[in-house]
Amino acid sequence: MELRDLGLGDLDELGPVAQWPIGRLFALAAQKSGPVFAKLVEHTGVSPSGFLVLRALDGRDGQRPSDLARTLMVSPATLTTVADTLARYGHVERRRDEHDRRVVRLHITETGRGLVAMTAERMQPYFWELYDVVDEADEPAVRRFLLSLITRFDAVLGEIDIDEILKRATSSPTDAPP
Repeated sequence: MELRDLGLGDLDELGPVAQWPIGRLFALAAQKSGPVFAKLVEHTGVSPSGFLVLRALDGRDGQRPSDLARTLMVSPATLTTVADTLARYGHVERRRDEHDRRVVRLHITETGRGLVAMTAERMQPYFWELYDVVDEADEPAVRRFLLSLITRFDAVLGEIDIDEILKRATSSPTDAPP
């Protein structure tokens, strides 16, 4: 895949990748993680979306499709399509809620659990190889950066108005308060 095809804007002005700002490098690494994940799960016969649904149900079985869609950041329609396919192959089943018969919940089957366990076991060595790239001496700085980034992401998602963030990001230094 060419860098110009990644949807990160005009990257030519940034020069060689090794000289890019940390934020752009992080964005590039994050964007490439999706295709890498897809490649690692392709042997399962389940789509990456299907595998993520199974993992989520393996961790917390019996979720409502709407809640699961929100957790996985997909539309309810997408989740329904993925759940239909997983149900067709016997990996999940739909059951009515015991307390409210109007509610349908998704449950992972033993076949689905077996697929998750087998895939996790096969993928684990690759994940260690992919992510074990930080020198021990650099780990504290990388850890601080990632924890700070997670905190900032949480703030944007929960507390801070995104319009205010964008306004600050586009204001010139002379517009900034003293």
